[in-house]
Amino acid sequence: MRSIEKYQGIIPAFYACYEEDGSVSRTRTKELARHLLAKGVKGVYVCGSSGECIYQDKEERMLTLEAVMEEVAGKMTVIAHVGCNNTRDSRELAAHAQSLHVDAIASIPPIYFHLPEHAIAEYWNDISASAPDTDFIIYNIPQLAGVRLTLPLYRKMLENPRVAGVKNSSESAQDIQMFKDEGGEDHVVFNGPDEQLVSGLAIGADGGIGGTYGVMPEIYMAICDAVKCGDVRKAKELQNDACRIIYALCACHGNLYAVMKKVMELREGICLGSVRKPLPAIIPEDMPQIKKCIKMIDETIGKLV
Repeated sequence: MRSIEKYQGIIPAFYACYEEDGSVSRTRTKELARHLLAKGVKGVYVCGSSGECIYQDKEERMLTLEAVMEEVAGKMTVIAHVGCNNTRDSRELAAHAQSLHVDAIASIPPIYFHLPEHAIAEYWNDISASAPDTDFIIYNIPQLAGVRLTLPLYRKMLENPRVAGVKNSSESAQDIQMFKDEGGEDHVVFNGPDEQLVSGLAIGADGGIGGTYGVMPEIYMAICDAVKCGDVRKAKELQNDACRIIYALCACHGNLYAVMKKVMELREGICLGSVRKPLPAIIPEDMPQIKKCIKMIDETIGKLV
């Protein structure tokens, strides 16, 4: 029986950290890892969508994971996303992640070509075989990957004893309940969409992995605590506040991650750089909206005191 305690709670999706010249920054990556550890989150999800993984080469992703592990190994849960759009690079990243003793690896399905389910299963199992002593998390994000994790495909994957569960970022909270039923109590299902954390937890998610968690972890940890305590009113109010902040963060010219990095720089004094093209950077006209977002975050966190 697998213990899933280390996966229960709030796990921010780790942001890509760059120097001013656009190169991946070991120093800034380590600073962000220390910052999130101090915030008290359960763990971090490294080199996923928020880590701009599809715009980085495998050596940059290795550097990022190494820097994170140097700071927080043994102190918090670390899940490394290793999926690339080819099996060879994905397997190399998986083996590297295991060598660093991460808690789990994860992967999206192959994108662009719509592969049959038996080919997707082979892709995931090949990756998992390169990290034979490490849990494997399936990343289900059909609205971006173009491929949906079906129950028949999940049943096939559960034949692999290393499959520990699903990071479910589909837009239906019902999927969480179905995957939880199929996998059983020793398999974990993470809520992916930040806007539905309350719904996901209420229907059976063990924890959450989210892209906006890093910029306001206190709010999401409070949501999680409220759900655990059965305080539906508080959970609903905080979720609604979080959603309003998300909408405000998305109302800039700059990409969401560029905006959140600027918010962290201004609120926390942590400089993480910008984003990698083709993601759009912020522009001067974004600053009034960014300051509005900071005010909204501060006000919501102020309610927690």
